[in-house]
Amino acid sequence: MADRHKAKEKRQAELTACLEDNPFLTDEELAKLFGVSVSTIRLDRLELGIPELRERMRLMAERQFPPIRSLSGGELVGELITLEMGRQAISLMEITDQMVLAKTRIARGHHLFAQANSLAVAVIDAEVVLTGYARIRFKRPVYIHDKVVAKAEVVNRKHRVYHVEVTSRVGLQEVFRGKFILFTKEV
Repeated sequence: MADRHKAKEKRQAELTACLEDNPFLTDEELAKLFGVSVSTIRLDRLELGIPELRERMRLMAERQFPPIRSLSGGELVGELITLEMGRQAISLMEITDQMVLAKTRIARGHHLFAQANSLAVAVIDAEVVLTGYARIRFKRPVYIHDKVVAKAEVVNRKHRVYHVEVTSRVGLQEVFRGKFILFTKEV
């Protein structure tokens, strides 16, 4: 009995961490990830006070963020979900008909890059931020109607040079990874 209780505590701790990292995971995706039933995930969420996906999305949409100094309105690709200026940010982008190749229905890579690059720029608190270097990897194709969650993290800063890593996922699968070196410039 004690082992089962410890396993439940461990799963709930991992569930909390998993949803902090990617709040857009469905109960079905979480059940598959943890190897339990959907009802077990729902009970865990209820015990932990974690709302269902629709409510999590509504709460995130209502958040107020500090102003993004490095970008003007409309320059951020995707919808900003969280922003801790100088530390990390998360954005969501749904792949639309205009973003895919007509024949294969696969998203064009420049949309994934644009989401990642603009998020890397947005997380830096400066008037002018320039991308000096980007090393990117496309991990798997992204298709129409997929929801891409990008997370940018500032991993190093030295004077006006920032190293930012961006990971993009569709559900649980990593689809894009990028390492960016960005420079701030005085106006």
